[in-house]
Amino acid sequence: MSKPLFEQIVTDHGPMVLRVVRAVVGPHDAEDAWSETFLAALKAYPGLPADANVEAWLVTIAHRKAIDVTRANARRPTPVGELPERPGRTDGSAEGWDPDLWAALKALPDRQRRTVAYHYLAGLPYKEIAALTGGSADAARRAASDGIRALRRSFPQYPAAGSDDRTEPTGARSTDHTNHADTPNKTDNAENADNTRTHTARTARTRGGDTR
Repeated sequence: MSKPLFEQIVTDHGPMVLRVVRAVVGPHDAEDAWSETFLAALKAYPGLPADANVEAWLVTIAHRKAIDVTRANARRPTPVGELPERPGRTDGSAEGWDPDLWAALKALPDRQRRTVAYHYLAGLPYKEIAALTGGSADAARRAASDGIRALRRSFPQYPAAGSDDRTEPTGARSTDHTNHADTPNKTDNAENADNTRTHTARTARTRGGDTR
C-alpha cells in the first residue's frame, strides 16, 4: 500500500487543520500554527505507516504546535498602546474570521475549546482526544458538551438544542469517526449532536475562509 504525495495530504487535510488551529489559538496565530504543523508533518511523513490515520496524526501535530504558540505568546511582553492588526486572511476581519465566533471560543476554558475543535471540526473520537489532552474519554465528552452549551449561550448564531439545521455544507466532513464506546450519554440527543457537528464545521468554514 503506497502513500499519497505529501502535497496531496496538504490539499486534502489543510482546510481541516486550519479550522482546528483557528478555533484553538485564534485567527491571528492560526497561520503560524498551520505552517508549523505542516513543516513538522513534512519531516515526519516518510516514517508514517501507509495505513495510519492521517487526520488524527495531523491533529496530534497541530495540538503540539498550538501549545507552542500559546506558550510563546505568554512569554511575549504586553505591548503598551495599540498595534496595527496583523494583515492576511486570518486578520479577524469579516473576510477572515467572525470576531464574535472567536470571542465565544476564546471565552471557553482551554480544555473545552480544544475538545470542541478536535471532536467537532476534526472528527476525532473522545478516546483519541483524551490521549492528547489528558484524562478519560468520559471527561473529554463532558468537556465538549459543556463547551457546546456555552457556545449556544454566548454565540447568537449558534443553533439552539433541537435545531433542525441538517444541511451538509459543501465539502465539509460528513463522516462521524466516533466509535461505539464514544457514543453520547443518555442525556444527549444523537440528532442534536449531529446537527451541532454539522453547524460547527459550517460556521468555521463559511466564517473562517478556509481556502488555502
